[in-house]
Amino acid sequence: MNKIANYFKESYLELQEKVTWPTWANLQQSTVIVLIATIIITALVWIMDFSSNQLLKLIYSLFK
Repeated sequence: MNKIANYFKESYLELQEKVTWPTWANLQQSTVIVLIATIIITALVWIMDFSSNQLLKLIYSLFK
């Protein structure tokens, strides 16, 4: 039980003294970058899904 308490105590001290927390401006900038990247990746996946769906519809229509 002593090891677990020591672990949490050391973790807490590390979070207070050794971790460099981002500023509010940096946090907002990182959030915007992540949102833009998510939108771009989502659009690319949608385009690939749509185009493969259309291609498969064309192939299936040839063998009907």
